[in-house]
Amino acid sequence: MRRAFRFLLPLLALAIAATPLPRATVERLYTGGVYATIQPPLTAAANASRFAWFDLALVLVVVVAIALPIVRLRKPARGWLRAVNALAFDLAAIAAVVYLWFLAVWGLNYQREPLRSQLDFQETRITRESLRALVARDVEFLNSHHAEAHGRPWADYDAMPNVLQPAFFQAQTALGMRWQATPGRPKRSVVDLYFRRASIDGMTDPFFLETLTNQSLLPFERAFVVAHEWSHLAGYADESEANFVAWLVCMRAPVAEQYSAWLSLYGTLVSALPPSDRAEAARSLGPGPRADLQAIMERVRQQVSPLANRAGNAVYDKFLKANRVEAGIGSYGEVVQLLLGTRFTGDGSPVLRDH
Repeated sequence: MRRAFRFLLPLLALAIAATPLPRATVERLYTGGVYATIQPPLTAAANASRFAWFDLALVLVVVVAIALPIVRLRKPARGWLRAVNALAFDLAAIAAVVYLWFLAVWGLNYQREPLRSQLDFQETRITRESLRALVARDVEFLNSHHAEAHGRPWADYDAMPNVLQPAFFQAQTALGMRWQATPGRPKRSVVDLYFRRASIDGMTDPFFLETLTNQSLLPFERAFVVAHEWSHLAGYADESEANFVAWLVCMRAPVAEQYSAWLSLYGTLVSALPPSDRAEAARSLGPGPRADLQAIMERVRQQVSPLANRAGNAVYDKFLKANRVEAGIGSYGEVVQLLLGTRFTGDGSPVLRDH
């Protein structure tokens, strides 16, 4: 039985990885069923501790990866070939368990129906004029609310749940979610140094549904990053969709958190403009928001290792594509299409498509 288990488990994982599931089925049975049942209690349990459960699992994996070869290959009783073969099967079985756990707890959300299929979304709304209008709205908000956003102490990570939680629940309601995701407590991780060197702002732990954050982020960066990771906890695995949902969350929060969202999206929106329009947007930006953007660039310049950044981007790009996100890390920028192509009500809620 043990040998059969070690052999069949990797085959099962490979079969699932190679077989795309019907998106409507995933949406109905997994995201709205299994995941909606798992996420609230698992995240609530993880929130009860200040340390990251992800760190404990990571340490365990490292210990096993070191100890198992030592145990298997030290004085093999049946010869080296059998010992190496047994080690390979053990490692494959462990990898299969980790992968199946990932899929069951969070990963299948990558195969759910795209968010745009649930919204009143039309590509005809995506025009140069509408993009210029959205950039002008972004610049106007940053200019007019910079002083107010900076006029009080910024919320730290410990205070973020109290500040953003009501807005997070409101955004879920606006999106027509039939269940309510529990927000994660922003935590420091042992991989925080890697976050800094690779320019990673945050991460959703896909095994215990925690929110892990880069502790070096500037105060006006934190809210949008936390809202983005919470959007993943709500089942929006696609990066552009998480950015869109995070924007909805911040728009329902106090001015400082709204400022964080507009500041975070500024570069993405402007980069989608033609070069001549980019220069005009840059000239329109006031000295306060410009100083904040420069501070972010300086933080990145001081912390980021180009090698770690390229390696991290390459690995994550392959990870996303392996999970059927065709655009890879380019999916971050597709939030522009969602913002422009979606129809909104007067209070800023997205209009949902009739099914």
